[in-house]
Amino acid sequence: MAALRPPALRHLLSHQTRVLRTTAWHQQRRWAQVHDVRFLATTQQPRHILEKYRQKLDEKARAEGHADIDSLKAAYSDKIKALRKETDAVTAPLDRARAGGPLTPPPSPGSEGHQPQPQQPQQPQHQATTTTTTTTTPPPQPPTPPKSPSSPSSSATGIKPLSAILNLPKVLPLPNTTLTNLWRQHHSTHPRSLCAVIPATTYQTMDTLARQHPHFVLPVPHPQQGAEIHFCQWTWDVETRSATVLFTQLAEYKVRGEFAVPHTTVTHYLDLVGGRRVVKHIGEGVEGKEGEQGQVQEEVEEEGVVLMQGMVVEDRGVKVEDAQWLVMCLQRFYGGWDGLGGQGGLERAEERRRLLEWFGKGDERFSVEKLLEQAERMG
Repeated sequence: MAALRPPALRHLLSHQTRVLRTTAWHQQRRWAQVHDVRFLATTQQPRHILEKYRQKLDEKARAEGHADIDSLKAAYSDKIKALRKETDAVTAPLDRARAGGPLTPPPSPGSEGHQPQPQQPQQPQHQATTTTTTTTTPPPQPPTPPKSPSSPSSSATGIKPLSAILNLPKVLPLPNTTLTNLWRQHHSTHPRSLCAVIPATTYQTMDTLARQHPHFVLPVPHPQQGAEIHFCQWTWDVETRSATVLFTQLAEYKVRGEFAVPHTTVTHYLDLVGGRRVVKHIGEGVEGKEGEQGQVQEEVEEEGVVLMQGMVVEDRGVKVEDAQWLVMCLQRFYGGWDGLGGQGGLERAEERRRLLEWFGKGDERFSVEKLLEQAERMG
């Protein structure tokens, strides 16, 4: 019996060890939790991001004339709100997924009332030497309704073409003098409208410089409160064959940037730039080709012109006279009417062109004092 005790004791000890291990395994608890990494990443405080880019934000604020980062945030508050709205729209499907809702997008307006067709059961394929491939064609999209020809069309920028303002087939044969009177009479009914008829050669010089330097500043002198600086910007619309200039107070443009609202908009129409054949009356009481007494008409080649029209927005702090001065300065600084004034006029035109180039290149030689000096010479 003594010889059997050690194995029995070893068996008993090993059995108790297995029991203890099994009991400990059943009593073990796990406290680990699963978190959404995206949620943790987006709920962290962005202080480290602000500290990382603080120097760049300070430089941008000083470059745009702001005192600190808070004023820069206030200037871009509208843009920040718009971006937040877009972000909320993008994260809406994720919110629906967390709530257990469907992820299907809302139906488009053109697909209202369209019920999805049930999927046809697939026919069993038999073993054969040849195989056929079937393709499922999507349902046809509803056709886009055509534009009504009677309604005045406009481009994506909202600019009306010249054909929506004048009857071009009737205007093309008119001489420039008659066309000028007609254009001015068309805009005489609105007290805040602007209009002009510019020779094509004069406008071509302006357009060449404008494409090189589409931004500039122009002063409006006020006898009692000094001069007010305005920011002008050129834009082109190929669809309507037009070039538009937007005038905005420089103070507002510094605060709102591209969201600044212009107080004056001027559009140049290039439909009549090319030369055209017009009919002119060259005499009266002269015997014509058929031997009758009366007016004699002759077709002559007429120089091309550019029709300009503009509008001054009410309650924007700018008078119509100020807008007319800005348009005149725009033409002179962009090379229009350079030949006026003889040799002295050519020298002053060259000085104005240098100011335009210096401003466009950010040259330190440009100054507001030189700009005001040239404006006083024009006045």
